[in-house]
Amino acid sequence: MPQLYTKNGRPLQRDGNRLFSGSGTYLGTIQGLYVFDTSGQYAGTIDGDRVVYRAIDSARISSPTIAAHRVGLAVVNTVPAAILGDEPSFPY
Repeated sequence: MPQLYTKNGRPLQRDGNRLFSGSGTYLGTIQGLYVFDTSGQYAGTIDGDRVVYRAIDSARISSPTIAAHRVGLAVVNTVPAAILGDEPSFPY
């Protein structure tokens, strides 16, 4: 499974269908190409190796989830991507 980043290049950790920030904070679940936060609200769309927020997809919802934090990554940020969408509002 490829490394995921936010639109602005922040690294994310993927563990199956669970998504964590680079520091190990649980962000939510991945369902297909969509990311849902812990409350089940749309948080982003996966476009290649990037997660971007797209208002057109924001009506999607899912079930709330919970998971323990993980150990942080030792991965540096990458360059921002020039793709359609905004930076998701994930915590660091």
